[in-house]
Amino acid sequence: MKEIHEQPRAVQDTIHSAVHEGKIDLSEVGLTDEVIQGISEVHIVACGSAYHVGVATQYVMEDLARIPVRVDLASEFRYRRPLLDKDALVIIVSQSGETADSLAALREAKSRGIRTLGIVNVVGSSIAREADNVFYTLAGPEIAVATTKAYSTQLVAGYMLSIQFAKARGTIDDAQYTALIEELQTLPDKIKRVLDDKERIQWFAAKFANAHDIFFIGRGLDYAISLEGSLKMKEISYIHSEAYAAGELKHGTISLIEDGTLVIGVLTQEELYEKMISNMVEVGSRGAYLMGLTNYGNYNVEDTVDFTVYIPKTDRHFATSLAVVPLQLMGYYVSVARGLDVDKPRNLAKSVTVE
Repeated sequence: MKEIHEQPRAVQDTIHSAVHEGKIDLSEVGLTDEVIQGISEVHIVACGSAYHVGVATQYVMEDLARIPVRVDLASEFRYRRPLLDKDALVIIVSQSGETADSLAALREAKSRGIRTLGIVNVVGSSIAREADNVFYTLAGPEIAVATTKAYSTQLVAGYMLSIQFAKARGTIDDAQYTALIEELQTLPDKIKRVLDDKERIQWFAAKFANAHDIFFIGRGLDYAISLEGSLKMKEISYIHSEAYAAGELKHGTISLIEDGTLVIGVLTQEELYEKMISNMVEVGSRGAYLMGLTNYGNYNVEDTVDFTVYIPKTDRHFATSLAVVPLQLMGYYVSVARGLDVDKPRNLAKSVTVE
């Protein structure tokens, strides 16, 4: 809970490390505009929550910068003999900088002469030392096994890379660039506002402490958020939990819904909002108990769902930073209600240094 509440400061520190006088400066990272213009494609490689950061960053970077982005689990990247263009950039995301599969993926890319960038929280770690360039997240020490503030700082690092790629490649103009950076700087305060509403989530979580299955659904960036929300739930509460792209429900997974199954729908992307409402109606009509997570203003969601959590409005590309916080709290409170050790879940280690 302490680390969940440290997110506004950690996000602010990470933003301030790269934003100077209203502009993003990646010179310390080693990515000048000339370097960025020469990059042909981006591969993001990571494990666990860091992989979910990669999924979110893929949506943001492809949309803003119009550059091909592929996300790989590090354990798969190593063994599929990936096709890497000579002008590609391979981004390795890791809190500890010691993750075995991620480190091996970095070495694989380097052995082929591909430029590598580490997004890392621990200064002087193996990935930080071996990558060509390093973007340090300023989360501070993270002790709990389940990541919260490191995830949030990796996300904003992904946003800043995406915005600067877009600017350097000419896919956004000066006005859009300024607006995105200004909105980015409002995120710490908006995360604080989400945290102020935590008692409602605590009350709701207590009702589902004995759930057998919890499903998270979303489309677009909301699918990326759902992946992380589901991982938080399963790793600290030990409740079976899955995240699905909502458009896939009819392709088999809707058969898992029975009376009283909790389905958490994330609806922050306005252009996909009506489609998500339709998906929520589908699972609700089959007996699911529905929690909706959406932006302030979308009050008609209450016509469909049983319980709603609202987050402040932000640029659609940044919604993950706000929507993930109620999902972290949900996992935390369900775990506490079950009498479990939230900070040290069974069978898990903080830094996965073996395959």
